[in-house]
Amino acid sequence: MSITALSLNDGTFIPQIGLGTWPLRGEDAASTVETALGLGYRHIDTAMRYENEDGVGEGIRRSGIPREELYVTTKLDGQFQGDGRALIGLAESLERLGLDYVDLLLIHWPLPARGEFVSTWRTFERLKAEGLTRSIGVSNFKPAHLEVLAAETDTVPAVNQIQLTPAIPRHEQRAYDLDHGIVTESWSPIKGILDEPAILSIAEKTGRTPAQVVLRWHIQNDLVAIPKSSDPIRLAQNLDVFDFSLDAEDIAALDSLDGGPTAGVDSDVDGH
Repeated sequence: MSITALSLNDGTFIPQIGLGTWPLRGEDAASTVETALGLGYRHIDTAMRYENEDGVGEGIRRSGIPREELYVTTKLDGQFQGDGRALIGLAESLERLGLDYVDLLLIHWPLPARGEFVSTWRTFERLKAEGLTRSIGVSNFKPAHLEVLAAETDTVPAVNQIQLTPAIPRHEQRAYDLDHGIVTESWSPIKGILDEPAILSIAEKTGRTPAQVVLRWHIQNDLVAIPKSSDPIRLAQNLDVFDFSLDAEDIAALDSLDGGPTAGVDSDVDGH
């Protein structure tokens, strides 16, 4: 199986399908990561907030996959915002993961009321320069937050990870990201929509699962998707989306699920 990857603005590449690990903990996280890597996943997404970096690291070790073949993302939340605080945050994450570096480090939320995401970003720039992360990016940032970073810092985020499905397409964020060379990554990319009649119809037509149909929509829209599951069958199905295509009619049907500008939330209610 060949997993496609997107080029980032810093010259690195990110696999278009990854494994979301919230809300797995401990042995559940370790066994799921080990299973996923055995099935062919090479992109694992975690976060300090998820309290599962130790389990993710254990799963990576058990898999026996060489480090250079893996793409590992983690995120630092509000307690590590502010000048220099991310130095400690990433050091602690790396210790829990048992890694020397991560491939992508994200600011988990902008928390604009604190006014600290710019200084945090400057610390991220330092961490990248020191080789502790290969790429730096953001999560749950809107164009207004990205504009502040553009005005006050020197590095454009490589990735913006946001809640995104066909029903919550985030047109404004995606357009901004595309115009500025930022790859958009989708958290909870299949959540809450798999029973939609349009998706079920396309699944029947293509002989695929509803989840595969939605994940293929992400792939064809040049998005990165990080679905989550601990079921080995679903894990395998979610990765098996690179040998078929949706036609223009299918894409239009999925696009029609757009819930409008008020759809979705920008919060950390479910840990993302």
